[in-house]
Amino acid sequence: MKTSAFIIFVTIVIAIYALVNYYIFYRGLQIIPNWSGWKTTFIILFWSFASCFILARFLERPLPGLFTDIITWIGAFWLAAMLYFFLLIVVIDLARLFIWILHFSEFFSSDVQRTKAILLFFVLITAGITLLAGFINARSQRVTTLNLSIDKKITGKNSLRIAMASDIHLGTMIGSRGADKLVTKLNALNPDIILLAGDVVDEDLQPVLRRNLGETLKNLHAPLGVYAITGNHEYIGGAEAAVSYLEAHGIKFLRDTVVLIDNRFYLAGREDRDITRFSGKNRKEIAEILKEVDHRYPVIMMDHQPFALQKAVEQGVDLQLSGHTHHGQMWPFNYITNAIYEVSWGYKKKGNTHFYVSSGFGSWGPPVRLGNYPEVVEINLVFGKP
Repeated sequence: MKTSAFIIFVTIVIAIYALVNYYIFYRGLQIIPNWSGWKTTFIILFWSFASCFILARFLERPLPGLFTDIITWIGAFWLAAMLYFFLLIVVIDLARLFIWILHFSEFFSSDVQRTKAILLFFVLITAGITLLAGFINARSQRVTTLNLSIDKKITGKNSLRIAMASDIHLGTMIGSRGADKLVTKLNALNPDIILLAGDVVDEDLQPVLRRNLGETLKNLHAPLGVYAITGNHEYIGGAEAAVSYLEAHGIKFLRDTVVLIDNRFYLAGREDRDITRFSGKNRKEIAEILKEVDHRYPVIMMDHQPFALQKAVEQGVDLQLSGHTHHGQMWPFNYITNAIYEVSWGYKKKGNTHFYVSSGFGSWGPPVRLGNYPEVVEINLVFGKP
């Protein structure tokens, strides 16, 4: 990404972040009762929490360590809290407007302090319960099972069990416990092959190195191997370093390449579409990647971001696996991802091509998920049946 474009992007993001926080702060200051010391405490705590996310983004690389980890966790939770504080306050403001327009204020208590206390209690309890539920959900990865058939006969065993995960985001938020859980869940499926469909690491590689998470990933086991592709987060943090580290720990990357596995099926992997934005290079078109493929064999392809699904159909891909969307991760962002992607989460068949878009194993930013759940995917393929 060009420096000027990056500066503009960061400026816009910080400006939006600041405006949303100021709106919450201003309305919160009005709700806080005029009891001794409460407003001062609120001001200090609010801006301390609100600054953590920005501070963490700037300090994570130059000053890795316990302090940065702590503010990263606080900042991540604040992002989720900010969203739901904002939504709750908007609802309250709309209700106040409705009451004012219809002159309903005479039906409500004239005790302003009591009303403020009730509103404060409502906002804090509702947001708190929401964050707790979302945190528990984000740490409760499930197994999604998909049974599919591909009408192509192959030699030898006519079935294939795939264990697939995307958007793991290994780093500060998904550390040793998360890596252990990933390995345990994938290995428990007793797969023939393990596929990691991008965003294995969460931008910065340093937290992965400090926790030596690669040693945990070396415990992944499948007879036909462990394969991965790059996601946008590999490119944000530096794809070459991330790929080199993961390959040194037993994960084979497919970067606009295709391999014939066990003389039974082809496995193709695309570079993430953000390669152009972050490195200035262009990724290959599907037709170029598959130009030497014998389509009498099944063709499985990983492409992190599920755009332009029709291209895979046109090039004879039998199964495409993607991730990236998180299905919005936190409600109501799923409405946005549903509008952007043909498939935001789940299965779809177009022509003779099967598609599955995973909601992801980990999370970006807040360790909170609402309106979806994190998953690993078990795909049982049978060949030679329509």
